[in-house]
Amino acid sequence: MSTTSKTLTLPAPLPLDGGGELARVEIAYETYGALNADRSNAILLCHALTGDQYVASPHPITGKPGWWERMVGPGKPIDTDRFHVICPNVIGSCMGSTGPASEASDGQPYAMRFPVITIRDMVRAHGGLLDALGIETLHAVVGGSMGGMQALSLAANWPERAERVLVIASTSRHSAQNIGFHELGRQAVMADPRWNQGDYYTGEAPDSGLAVARMAAHITYLSEEALTEKFGRNLQDREAKTFGFDADFQVESYLRYQGSGFTQRFDANSYLYITRAMDYFDLAEEHGGKLANAFAGTQARFCLVSFDSDWLYPTAESRHVVHALNAAGAAVSFVELSAPHGHDSFLLDVPALDRVIRGFLR
Repeated sequence: MSTTSKTLTLPAPLPLDGGGELARVEIAYETYGALNADRSNAILLCHALTGDQYVASPHPITGKPGWWERMVGPGKPIDTDRFHVICPNVIGSCMGSTGPASEASDGQPYAMRFPVITIRDMVRAHGGLLDALGIETLHAVVGGSMGGMQALSLAANWPERAERVLVIASTSRHSAQNIGFHELGRQAVMADPRWNQGDYYTGEAPDSGLAVARMAAHITYLSEEALTEKFGRNLQDREAKTFGFDADFQVESYLRYQGSGFTQRFDANSYLYITRAMDYFDLAEEHGGKLANAFAGTQARFCLVSFDSDWLYPTAESRHVVHALNAAGAAVSFVELSAPHGHDSFLLDVPALDRVIRGFLR
C-alpha cells in the first residue's frame, strides 16, 4: 500500500515532566490514507515498547511486514479508505525520532545524557506533531500495550484532542511485577561490558545484554498455553539431550532467535529509556491520586479491550480503568476477548478484535 514516510522538527523546545526541555525534537512518522478537507478523519496510532512507525509498511531494516498490517489498510478494521492514519515513532526510540542515539548540540550522540522521559512527554511530542500537521481533533487515538498508555495519557491530559479512545491490552499504571521485569532487562543491558555507560556508538553495541533483555520480555508477551502448544518440551534439531548448555529445547532456540533478531533493529539505550518511561507511568498519581480525576469532564467515547490469557496486563487492569471512567461519567465500553496467545494477542489473528475495532471506529 502507498505510504508517506516523513520527519518533522517541532518548532519549539519540548518541556519534560522531569524538568528542563529537549531543545530540538524530531518526530519520525508514517501516514496512511488521505486526510479529508475538514481534517476530521485522522487517527493517531500509538505503538508499543519495541514498535515503531512502520505499522502497515515494510520495516526498512528487517524487511518484515508492518507490525499491524493485518489491521491497517484499505477495507481493513482501521480502514485507510476512510481514515487518515498517523503513526509516530515515540521520542526516546531509535527509528528517526529524537532519542539517545541522536546528536546533541555538540554533535555527539546524547547517549546517557538524554533526559529521562515519561509517557506524557511522548504524548506531548505527538501533540506537537498534530499541531504542525494542522489537526486539532482526532477521530480516534488507538494503541495497544504501551500504545494504550499513550492513548490514555492523551485522553487525560488533552481531553479535547480525540473523539474516541481505543485502549487494547494496557493499563493505567505499571505494576511492581512489570517494573521488576523491566529492571531485569535494564540490568542485563548495563551488565554487558560493551554498554560502556551508554557510550558505545563508535564501537560495538551491547548486543548480548540487549538480547537477554528481549528474551526475558518476550516470555511475558506470551501465555503458558501458547508456549506449550508451540514448543512443549520438544528438542531442537536433535534426537537426545546433549547434557550441556546449548539450546537443547525448541523454546530455548526460539528465544535466542528473538533476542538476536531484536538487536538488529533496536538501540540498547532506547530500551533503557522507554522501559523507564513505562515504569513511571501512573495516571492516578498524575491527577491527585484518584484515577477518575484523570477523566473528569471528558466528552470522548472510550473502548477498552483485554485478553483472558494476558498475564502482563490482565483484565483486572482494564476493569480498573473502566471503573474510573464510569465514576467520571464517561461513555465507555469494555470487552474481554478469549485468545490463547497472551499479551501479544492484540498483534495476532483474533477475529473478534477486528470486529470490535471496526465497530468502535465507525
